[in-house]
Amino acid sequence: MVTLNKLFPKHGSRKPRKRLGLGAASGLGNYCGKGMKGQTSRSGNTRKESKAGGQMPLVRQTPKSGFSNKDFARRFDYVNVGTLEKVFAAGAEVTPEALKKAGIIHDVCSVKVLGMGQLSKALKVSAHGFSKTAKAAIEKAGGSVTVIEKKTK
Repeated sequence: MVTLNKLFPKHGSRKPRKRLGLGAASGLGNYCGKGMKGQTSRSGNTRKESKAGGQMPLVRQTPKSGFSNKDFARRFDYVNVGTLEKVFAAGAEVTPEALKKAGIIHDVCSVKVLGMGQLSKALKVSAHGFSKTAKAAIEKAGGSVTVIEKKTK
């Protein structure tokens, strides 16, 4: 049975305290491991690492820039018309879910179709965005284009 008098901390988890000023032979005698004189040898020293003496602090040296729209930018997974030609059969309905299932895109959130490549099949393509050339190529092949509106919070 485990009782309180038999409980001990795990070996190596507790270190003995550093006993300072016990003579030169102890290795921590005289100046107690703090060196000789100066601000850091005194008691009560809590000098900030960010301070740089008379020099310009690093935080103030580094250039600052204004507002970045990076966090709010719309990110797309891009698909070319030529890829749709290879993967989907004629008359197929192409949606972000179908593209993900086929392994063409990584994320279903935002898909944009680009116009690189040739398209000879009529496809019903639904995506969040289309380039002008992609839209023209799909409609020229007899397919239809549907823009999916992205939900905003």
